[in-house]
Parts: sequence; C-alpha cells; structure tokens
Amino acid sequence: MEIKLKYKIWLETEERIGVFGDGKWRLLKAIDETGCLNSAMKKLGLSYRKTWDNLIKIEETLGFKIVEKQRGGASGGKTVLTKEGKIIVDAFDKFHVKYDSLITKALDEILIEIKEKLQQ
Repeated sequence: MEIKLKYKIWLETEERIGVFGDGKWRLLKAIDETGCLNSAMKKLGLSYRKTWDNLIKIEETLGFKIVEKQRGGASGGKTVLTKEGKIIVDAFDKFHVKYDSLITKALDEILIEIKEKLQQ
C-alpha cells in the first residue's frame, strides 16, 4: 500500500469554523464550467440538498452571495458565480498553481524522512 501526505486549504472564522475550502472551490469551478448547479453536483457526485445548504451557509458566514441561481424558461435555468464567487475561485486557483508543486515536493520529502526513520 502506498501512503502519501496530502494537504488542503480553507477559509475559517476566528472561532476556527471552516467556511470554504478546496471541496467548495472545486464545486464553484464546476458551476462556472457547466453553468448549472445540478450538472456541477453530478460531475462531483454531490447531493442537491446538502450542497445547496452548504452554499447558503457559506454566503451567510461571508456576508455576500457567491452564486446566483437564475430560473429559466423554455431553455431551463442556470447557476452562475457572482463577482465575489469568481474572486474566491481565482484566489484558490492562483494559490494552487503557485504552491501545489512546492508543497507536494515538501510533503514527499517529509514522507521519505518518516519512512527512513521507521526503517532504522
């Protein structure tokens, strides 16, 4: 069995309550790509009620909307990111592009050190 060290980033309140992290970042990216909450959830294997409730909690905690649901007529509705939602997605995108390889390399080095010390 191969074991790896992993990491996640998230936003949290001063009370250490998680508000938004990599999972919701992936959800918002999928919404932005598909233009549809249902399609994004299907793509990620998420349930509607829990996902929608989580989005509402995030918006309540942050104090602004991150998605906007638009009811549709004949062509159906759509879900789009607000300006603020796009800012958060962009910030997470930039973080991951800039730091993922560095952090992964550091975690791999730590894991090698752990394995070497365990074999002694």
